[in-house]
Amino acid sequence: MTDDRPDPDELLASIEAEAQKARRGKLRIFFGASPGVGKTYAMLTAAQQLQAQGVDLVVGVVETHGREETARLMQGLEVLPRRTIDYRGHTLNEFDLDAALARKPDLILVDELAHTNAPQSRHPKRWQDVHELIEAGIDVFSTINVQHLDSVSDVVASITGIRVFETVPDHVFDDADEIVLVDLTPEELLQRMREGKVYLPQQAERAVQNFFRKGNLLALRELALRRTADRVDEDVRIYRRERAVSRIWKTGDTLLVCIGADGVGERLIRTAARMATELGAPWAAIYVETPALQRIDPAIRQRTLKALNQAESLGARVAVLAGEDAAEVAAQYARQENIGRIVVGRRRTRRVLWRPGFGERLADKVPEIDLLQLGRDQPREIPGAYARDAVKTIADPQVVKRYAVTAAAVVAVTVLATPLRARLDLANIVMLFLLAVLFSGVKLGRGPAVFAAFLSVAFFDFFFVPPRLSFAVSDVQYLVTFSVMLATGLISGQLAAGLRFQATVAENREGRARALYEMARELSAALTTEQIIEISKRYMERAIEGEVTLLLPDREDRIRLAPDLAAKGLDDGVAQWALDHGEEAGAGTATLPANRALYLPLRAPMRVRGVMAVSPRDGTLAPSPEQRQLVATSAALIAIALERVHYIEVAQHALLQMESERMRNSLLAALSHDLRTPLTALVGLSDTLAINPPRDLAERSAIEGAIREQAHRTSTLVENLLDMAKLQAGGIKLRKQWQPVSEVIASALDSRAELLRDHTVRIELPEDLPFLEFDAVLLERVFTNLFENAAKYTPPGSQILVRAFPTEDTDGHRVVELSVADNGPGVPPGREAWLFEKFTRGTEESSIAGVGLGLAIVRAIVEAHGGKVRAENRPSGGACFTLTLPAGDPPELTELPDA
Repeated sequence: MTDDRPDPDELLASIEAEAQKARRGKLRIFFGASPGVGKTYAMLTAAQQLQAQGVDLVVGVVETHGREETARLMQGLEVLPRRTIDYRGHTLNEFDLDAALARKPDLILVDELAHTNAPQSRHPKRWQDVHELIEAGIDVFSTINVQHLDSVSDVVASITGIRVFETVPDHVFDDADEIVLVDLTPEELLQRMREGKVYLPQQAERAVQNFFRKGNLLALRELALRRTADRVDEDVRIYRRERAVSRIWKTGDTLLVCIGADGVGERLIRTAARMATELGAPWAAIYVETPALQRIDPAIRQRTLKALNQAESLGARVAVLAGEDAAEVAAQYARQENIGRIVVGRRRTRRVLWRPGFGERLADKVPEIDLLQLGRDQPREIPGAYARDAVKTIADPQVVKRYAVTAAAVVAVTVLATPLRARLDLANIVMLFLLAVLFSGVKLGRGPAVFAAFLSVAFFDFFFVPPRLSFAVSDVQYLVTFSVMLATGLISGQLAAGLRFQATVAENREGRARALYEMARELSAALTTEQIIEISKRYMERAIEGEVTLLLPDREDRIRLAPDLAAKGLDDGVAQWALDHGEEAGAGTATLPANRALYLPLRAPMRVRGVMAVSPRDGTLAPSPEQRQLVATSAALIAIALERVHYIEVAQHALLQMESERMRNSLLAALSHDLRTPLTALVGLSDTLAINPPRDLAERSAIEGAIREQAHRTSTLVENLLDMAKLQAGGIKLRKQWQPVSEVIASALDSRAELLRDHTVRIELPEDLPFLEFDAVLLERVFTNLFENAAKYTPPGSQILVRAFPTEDTDGHRVVELSVADNGPGVPPGREAWLFEKFTRGTEESSIAGVGLGLAIVRAIVEAHGGKVRAENRPSGGACFTLTLPAGDPPELTELPDA
């Protein structure tokens, strides 16, 4: 009797997937082997039928290619206007994604899924537009040819000699809700070509001579049919899993080979690979780990693992399963995967006379599956291996310890029950012995449970059944008691041992999953390569019995080992081969298997980032299939983390280069224009004084004033550059004192009186403005730069308003806000915070002198005082720069006595 109930985890996953699908739109793809088979015609026909049923649909984009019969099918359908794009003097008409999202019909038709969008479009590919429509809950009909699938584009190019550059990722095809195959025989398609129903006559003639040859069409048709069959096969598998169908549906040739610990796995793999190739069928290889197989000889285990690796290299899906009964587990796997044929090895003799072999039990459990048993060619190998295993098992100290604990448990029950034999019935004493059997099965395993059952019957007979202290039985009925007791003990012990085994398997799987989750979580937070190496070694060495070393290439993509790693037996040649070829090498692989370490390439999405070397701590490296899968998954996680850190470093380096280049260009501009201009003026004025001295005092005063202005301009520029360098280097120390801010403002106005002579300055300071603790020289520089900035960027006659008032910040702290406002053109919108960056000016191109350091110096000085600065536009027009300085606790002022 089989359990037809679905797996709870799979059922939950399917429910979540269905809930997610319900929120998304559906994609139906009309799929064909080549242009002209009628995909667009079939799509429009289906659309007409749906519109007749009342479905709200629009035509997003449909290419008729001048075919009248296709154009007629668009009559009566709402057509979405195209979006026009001007590109290099040409007007391109493209699908309007935003209009489709705004219209939001129930269904939209988007032809030619592989189309490349014009520049300036939101997405480079049309399939990405379709993905956004589906995410918005809109159903989509689309079309595609087989040559546009990414996985077969190379095959199509080799057949037709024409390379297709517009491709669609296969996951788009695989994730589509429906695939409609539109098929046409090559003869019919060629006839349509001759009749001009596919291309214009001139185009059709060239197409028939090149792409549309009969051999090409036959090959493309086969590819399309096979790809559709693969998709349908996957749909069948999903349906069977969701509906828990246990019967085998022989819809296709599928092959399964069952590998055991009998030493003939490699021969089974080779035979199954040949059969799969002849049938053109997918195949899988499984190995079922049972409690008995956990104690097999290491040499046999190594041979089994080698056979699994060989199957994987030959294209098989490999799975390692666990269970009590290997035949039951294999039968369940065959039903889940809808396997049609199973290949097993034939056992020479039965190890247990009354127990059928694996093949017989499997045939009984799945009678509808074809079973092929292969003959043996090494009859003497297996008994010796199992004999060695038996000797090893008996001599194992751990095994001896388990049986000793079992005997001690039965003796303890006997000692405990002996004083109670007068008060307890023999039936209750039997329960105590069964408790010892259960204990042995749960804690110690299957063998100790069997031993406990026989030992309990013997002790019960000897110490409790009359006549006591003898194995003689006075009442024949006790023989029934012994039989039931032995049977109950054996059955309960076996069940308990089986549950123990299943719990161990589940615990190991949960431990591996937890280790992968924890490692992935830590790797996602790693910011340096050193952190990735440390995290990887810590988790991997805990999960497998070996030492893990990450070997990363240098700038020349060469792996060079340090002397200590070479001393451990690692080989840089093997590691370099794994890096160059992107394949595993070393122990347990088909490449350089004599090496003691296993080398796995760290394959990231973009390239191979390095090699992970796994070395045995002692002996040889023989990881189980589960460990190999764990290592492979971990290698993928490590590779992705390394690639992420690499691109973070690339981005940071690029940003630094961009910032350095920007600062360099700004500095060069300052030196070449803003510094050279006043220097040139100074040289010219000095030459004028030397060559042609002025004759009157007024002319001389004008030249001296011009020299003074240019010298002051040069001095200000140099001071800004030096001050910014000192502030960044931390070379300026604050000399803060409690003092009134009005004196600093007045001093700054005096120093910029010449610049402000054409402006009106109004100062509004309250009489109770508290003293502030600041560096007077630096704060004067702040107001000097703000006044100079206002004078430069406002026209003559403008007013500059200086205000100050005490207030509180958002945290409730007392502060003083000082503002310098004007009524000029104001701050460019969106650039308020950006103005305080180094080498930043209000306008990119300006005739106003300066290098864009004034406001950066203002911010640096204000923040050094623990304050903040911001820029904003005034509602009445103009810019306003506000400084917020902490008020602190000024000292009490005492009046001086009269003199």
